[in-house]
Amino acid sequence: MFQSLPNSVLQMGMIFLSIVIEALPFVLLGCLISGTLHVFLTPERVRRFLPKNKFASVVVGCVMGVFFPSCECGIVPIVNQFVKKGVPTHTAFAFMLTAPIVNPIVIFSTYIAFGNTWRYAALRVLGAVIVALVVGNWLAFFNQQSILKGAAATKMSTILAVPEQGRPATATVLATEARPAGALLVANSAGAAVASTSCSVPHTHSMRVKDQIEHVLRHSLDEFFDTGCYLMIGALIASGMQTFLPTATLLTLGSSKLLAILVMLVLALVMSLCSEADAFIGSSLLSLFGTAPVVAFLVFGPMVDIKNLLMMKRYFNGKFILKLVGLILIVVTGYALVV
Repeated sequence: MFQSLPNSVLQMGMIFLSIVIEALPFVLLGCLISGTLHVFLTPERVRRFLPKNKFASVVVGCVMGVFFPSCECGIVPIVNQFVKKGVPTHTAFAFMLTAPIVNPIVIFSTYIAFGNTWRYAALRVLGAVIVALVVGNWLAFFNQQSILKGAAATKMSTILAVPEQGRPATATVLATEARPAGALLVANSAGAAVASTSCSVPHTHSMRVKDQIEHVLRHSLDEFFDTGCYLMIGALIASGMQTFLPTATLLTLGSSKLLAILVMLVLALVMSLCSEADAFIGSSLLSLFGTAPVVAFLVFGPMVDIKNLLMMKRYFNGKFILKLVGLILIVVTGYALVV
């Protein structure tokens, strides 16, 4: 039956299956972590854990990935749950941008891929931290746009709050999904969503262990099927672009440093590789493009690819995603130019 299909269709099918098979375990892990956060992470615990200083909070988000490793395939549900549970957006997105790169597995795979040298692993980690710091501080001090979309934030309006210690403060009311009547999440001036009434999830100390596990698994399953749809669409688009986009033509465009960097950014977006594997592709292109474009490929790929963008679209506001991607693109390009 398959012999009658064109070779291009068969190739596209193989690429599609390889992307899905590679990504599904990490998406499932991310959804399980998301379910665990949904049950056990409370706004009160978030406020106790995170520093009040915004810049320090961004730094914490950058470092969390070392101890809380996650592939980019499953990072979006975790970040969505962080934001909904009261983690400031600047901390959550700093974590999202660094976790797929600074975790020990990716650092070691990058070390192996480039002939047992730490140079490219260090350049990759440094680039990820720089991007996360820029994006995190943009979210902390400049961005006034709503992050969540749809059922997660059907309405966001700024209201006047009581000033604290003589300083004016603002609060933002977020109508969140799966909440009881009258329950609201209030985002304070630090960007954290704080529960103004009881949380939609029963307090963990009043739940039996069996009930807690059941709640984690139920939420994880719902999250997995929601996110999995976007993964499938993203994998289909990525496989189609890899099959029909003339990548050989792209490879011949690397005549200048800037153009070569832009070509590698396009390849990172199109290929949609997991961060554990993309270093081996990057090392194979090193002799053709040079250091700067390959470093851009290694930093940009885990942050922005087709499947990730579609999963982000599931949770976050479209205009915000465009601004986020644009800022990442500018910072990664500038970093690669000076490497």
